[in-house]
Amino acid sequence: MKQFKLIATVASGMEALVGKELRDLGIECQVENGKAIFHGDMETIATANLWLRTADRVKIVVGEFKAVTFEELFEQTKAIPWEDILPMDAEFPVAGKSIKSTLFSVSDCQAITKKAIVSRLSDVYHRYGRLPETGALFALEVALLKDQVTITLDTTGPSLFKRGYRIDKGGAPLKENMAAALVLLTNWRKDRPFYDPVCGSGTICIEAALIGHNIAPGFNREFAFEAWEWFDKDLLDKVRNEAEEKADYDIELDILGTDYDPRMIKIAQANAEEAGLADSIVFKQLQLSDFKTEKEYGVIVANPPYGERLGEEESVHKLYREMGETYRPLKTWSKYILTSDLAFETFYKAKATKKRKLYNGSLRTDLFQYWGTRPPRPPRETSADQ
Repeated sequence: MKQFKLIATVASGMEALVGKELRDLGIECQVENGKAIFHGDMETIATANLWLRTADRVKIVVGEFKAVTFEELFEQTKAIPWEDILPMDAEFPVAGKSIKSTLFSVSDCQAITKKAIVSRLSDVYHRYGRLPETGALFALEVALLKDQVTITLDTTGPSLFKRGYRIDKGGAPLKENMAAALVLLTNWRKDRPFYDPVCGSGTICIEAALIGHNIAPGFNREFAFEAWEWFDKDLLDKVRNEAEEKADYDIELDILGTDYDPRMIKIAQANAEEAGLADSIVFKQLQLSDFKTEKEYGVIVANPPYGERLGEEESVHKLYREMGETYRPLKTWSKYILTSDLAFETFYKAKATKKRKLYNGSLRTDLFQYWGTRPPRPPRETSADQ
């Protein structure tokens, strides 16, 4: 089976998570800024798209070369055997970016790349003039970094964060892959309580439930590669069937999401139902300061408002103070709070055990981590003859 060089693109700060996910799938990889690089066949492409929780896209590296002139870009792009990838009627838009390169005009790089591909396909298919582009979508990107050109083909389609279960959302929704990253960065285990006190549309709780049940995040969506003639459809069926067998639907999870806004609770419940996880999560209307529990060794993950808009700072800082007062007695619980407010610890009135820089879209945020006490180790069994 044909082997490909592949890239999983990822938001800054989450590269190590994608690397771990790939290795857990048995796929060796190399992690760099904004991506993880790996190799594999069509089954690897299907597996990565189906299972990666924190990545954005999976791309095939079609060509790599150096170019400092448009002639070099054209000729080396045309030398790629595009007929092995693109059928005559393929729709193939070309996106582009250029960083610290001699060829700095992105629009010109896109146009030259497109022209070179059209020239190659016209020669191969004996179809001169305009190609029809009425068939399946093959989204390409030409990226230049320090004069090194990388041309990639997107296998994913709509970004991997689009799981398909979010039928409604609030004012500042957290992307599903970011929500999954927040869960994976905690010490939560599926036999412990999980709580989101500002759950909004329920994304963090739903992602926790998907992880707890070991459900592939891409199980209920389609991918761009499914429409390609040369992709073996039986492979995707095989990968989906294997994913179905790995899911643990029987385990009971203790996941709670609360919000002061009853409208958001209804949205969260509807989204959980769409994901098939309505029985795995409890959503209820509750003021953050009213939360009390006798349970131990749980995990709290919160993405509270950041107070970015004018006039919101005071109410947000009050919320941070309430968090500190409400969670301080929960000595065995670990708390993970994401915010762009670097003064968060001042209002929470406690220094974080650890902070981690993440990007929520283009916004720099920090994950403030407060680790609870560890559960006692079970007593060691002694043998009968001791």
